[in-house]
Amino acid sequence: MPVEPGLSAEVELVVGEGDTAIAMGSGEVHVLSTPRVVALCEQATMLAVSGRLAAGETTVGHTVQLDHVAPTRVGSHVRAEATLKKVEGRRLTFAVAVSDTRGLVAAGKITRVVVATERFMEKAH
Repeated sequence: MPVEPGLSAEVELVVGEGDTAIAMGSGEVHVLSTPRVVALCEQATMLAVSGRLAAGETTVGHTVQLDHVAPTRVGSHVRAEATLKKVEGRRLTFAVAVSDTRGLVAAGKITRVVVATERFMEKAH
């Protein structure tokens, strides 16, 4: 199956103590951290292309552009959505958004690159 624009996925999370800015070391407030928001978005991008890559391939993060516009309390339910907007060779660009019951929490775009897993890991050593 080809990787093509329009593929999408979403992931959900109930914000826990380990997801806060304090726990992640990214701030001093007891709300959903920006690093956790990014991780949720990346998880949705991975899910959007799951089963669409050739055997031995995966995607790796390249660029994250994200505006985290609203705080979310512990215990709140959030949903991250990713939609593949552009395929340029090995580069995949996704529109991402995170929302909670009150509305938009974060939005932006993430670019990931398709790589041969084994070759990529060889470069890491």
